[in-house]
Amino acid sequence: MSTIHDPRTSVKIKAMIGAAVMALAMIAQTAPVAGQTKIKVGRTTGGSGFHIPSYVAVDKGFFKGEGLDASFIAATAGVLVRAAIAKEIEFVPIPGGGSEAMLKGAPIVFFVGESLISQWTITTTPEIKRVEDLKGKTVGLGRPGSADYSEVVIVLGKFFKMQPGKDYKIISFTGEPDRIAAMIQGSVQAGVLSFPHAARAESEGMKILVRTGDYIPRLGGTFLTHKDYIKEHRDTVKRFIRAIIKAEDYIKANKKGTMEVIKKYFEIDDPKVNESIYNQVYDKYSPEMPPDLIRDLFESRTTPELGWPAGKPLPDLEQFVNRDVLNEVLKEMGRKVTK
Repeated sequence: MSTIHDPRTSVKIKAMIGAAVMALAMIAQTAPVAGQTKIKVGRTTGGSGFHIPSYVAVDKGFFKGEGLDASFIAATAGVLVRAAIAKEIEFVPIPGGGSEAMLKGAPIVFFVGESLISQWTITTTPEIKRVEDLKGKTVGLGRPGSADYSEVVIVLGKFFKMQPGKDYKIISFTGEPDRIAAMIQGSVQAGVLSFPHAARAESEGMKILVRTGDYIPRLGGTFLTHKDYIKEHRDTVKRFIRAIIKAEDYIKANKKGTMEVIKKYFEIDDPKVNESIYNQVYDKYSPEMPPDLIRDLFESRTTPELGWPAGKPLPDLEQFVNRDVLNEVLKEMGRKVTK
């Protein structure tokens, strides 16, 4: 049985299909942008285990799901904190440098957490068997005042009575991968590395000698922003918090997807290394900013080694933490609210 086609009908159908295709193409092009609020998110160079929730929030679409068009800005910790103070970057995950700036009067404030433990290690070349073997050796770490620098100086000074310059030498490196390369080349005998980079160094024959979290508690990757930004863009801050919380939930529940993110941001192709990183960090993230860890964070910045006057008391630390906006989001999500 044959079917007779009216040419005019065929033309109309083709025109309708063409219009539909064009409409779908326009939607595909504009959907990710339309209604999206552009934000800049700080991240350190070389990747950081403290910041994995923010990486997941970008790569797995949690920021987009909250209507945020997020762009990463990679720089050193000090540059990122200064950019937040200058309102050049909206969201910065640098608690060490941030707390130091707050104590000096900077108008920035913490508002959502990432890591609840310190992920810094002292990773060494194989011949270093104990901490005392570092005497007279050279250690690669960040700039003075950076979180890794401060933690290692405090741990080695307080628990092992070793002082920089006197008992061990220091070479500053901007990125953690550079510290690994320096150990391989033999120009330093130890490097301060976060868990992901330490795992990578182990695959190169190095060894983790000390985990600073075994000696001092620490908030890691806690996000800060300018006080004015919360006043003027409270809804955007709330959407940012929701995305981070969802990313932290995702990390706990989705090993495969999180390992994909780890592989990308740490440029590690070895599945065993990526799995090792995941197993060390997957359950260590939370939006909470516990008051005791906030105090520990600020106390770590008020030491003679960092220029804090001996005997000078800390101010009221809650002025540096905006719990109201976090608690508002937690309540809306049906989560436990911080008291």
